[in-house]
Amino acid sequence: MTLKLGVVMDPIGSIQVRKDSTYAMLLEVQSRGWPIHYMEMNDLTVRDGEPFARFKPLTLFEDDNRWFEYGAGSSIALSKLDIILMRKDPPFNLEYIYCSYILERAEQRGVLVVNRPRALRDANEKMYIAWFPQCTPPTLVSREFSDLRAFLHEHSDIILKPLEGMGGASVFRVTERDPNISVIMETLTRHRSRYVMAQRYIPEIREGDKRILMVDGEPLPYVLARVPAPGESRGNLAAGASSEGRELTERERWIAGEVGPSLKEKGILFAGLDIIGDYLTEINITSPTCIRELDAHFSVNISAHLMDVIESRFNGGKSAE
Repeated sequence: MTLKLGVVMDPIGSIQVRKDSTYAMLLEVQSRGWPIHYMEMNDLTVRDGEPFARFKPLTLFEDDNRWFEYGAGSSIALSKLDIILMRKDPPFNLEYIYCSYILERAEQRGVLVVNRPRALRDANEKMYIAWFPQCTPPTLVSREFSDLRAFLHEHSDIILKPLEGMGGASVFRVTERDPNISVIMETLTRHRSRYVMAQRYIPEIREGDKRILMVDGEPLPYVLARVPAPGESRGNLAAGASSEGRELTERERWIAGEVGPSLKEKGILFAGLDIIGDYLTEINITSPTCIRELDAHFSVNISAHLMDVIESRFNGGKSAE
C-alpha cells in the first residue's frame, strides 16, 4: 500500500544526517515508495476550520554533502494526507501548542498523526513522570525559591532544569555550597514566573543517561547509554556525551512496563524513556532520538519496525485512536 505521508520538522538543511532520527524514519518511508510531503511549522494554516499546509515533495540521498532535494512546492489540505509525523524539536512553547491544534484538526479529519496532538499537550516530557512516582528519583516541580532551597537542603546535591527544553540545555547541577544558587534559580524560573524541575542528583550518571525507545507502548530490547564527557554532568549527545549500546536490564524492563500501557492508551506510538541508574527521569514524546545510534550498535532497522506499526495502525482504521 502506498501511503501519503507528511512530516513537520525543523529545517532539514540544518540537521546532522548521521545522527538525525527523523531522517532515518524518512529514509525508511522513501524505501517503501511513500511520497514525502515536507513541512515546517510556518507552512501550517487553518482556514475556516480546515487545516492546510504549503509543502515540498522531498527526495533523500545517503550523502553527507547532498542529503535532500526539494520538488516543486504546492499547497494541500492536510485531510488529503494519510499520515503526519510531528517531529518538530522543542522548545515546547505556545507556538508548539498552537501547531498541535492545527494537527488535531487534521486528525479529526481522519489523518493518523504521530504522535497524537492531544498527547503532545498532555504528556509534557518533564512533567509526565509525575504519573509514575514509583519509577522516579525524588522530584520537585516549583517556581518558589523557598521550595527549591528546602529540596536542596534535603538532598544536598540536585539537578535543576527547565520544563520546556531539550538536549541538556540550561540543566544545572547544584550543591548547597554553590555560590550561584540564587542566580541559577532566578534565571531558570525567570524570577519565579516559570516552573522548573528539581531532582536528586543520581551519581550513576557517570555510567550513562540511558535511552529506551518505545514503539506502541513496547520497549525495544536495547538501550543507548549516553556517557557524559569528562567534566560534564549531562548525559546528552548534544552536550558531547559518547554512546554505548546495551541490553535492557530487568529494572529497565520493569520501568518500561510501568509506563508502556499509559503511552499506548494515549496513542503515543513513539517515545523515549530516559533512565539514570535505576530511575526514570524523563519521558520524551515530541521528537525522540537515538534511532541512528541504536541501529549502528545493533545492526537493526528501528524505523522499519516503527513504520510497520504505523502502517498497521493506519490499516486498522483511522479512527482507531
